[in-house]
Amino acid sequence: MIEVVLNDRLGKKVRVKCNEDDTIGDLKRLVAAQTGTRADKIRIQKWYTIYKDHITLADYEIHDGMGLELFYN
Repeated sequence: MIEVVLNDRLGKKVRVKCNEDDTIGDLKRLVAAQTGTRADKIRIQKWYTIYKDHITLADYEIHDGMGLELFYN
């Protein structure tokens, strides 16, 4: 289990516990459950790299305590 911190730059930081073999789509669903936003309206990125839903966290080398950017479409 790893913990990922997502910051939406509007004052909200979301901490989500997930596995490294979870996909970005799974992470979006966990964030949606905590924030009350629909999962298809969430975009997760780091700098200018937008993460695709079907790729796992391990493939993107996302580790415990890593911070990602959260955007609402």
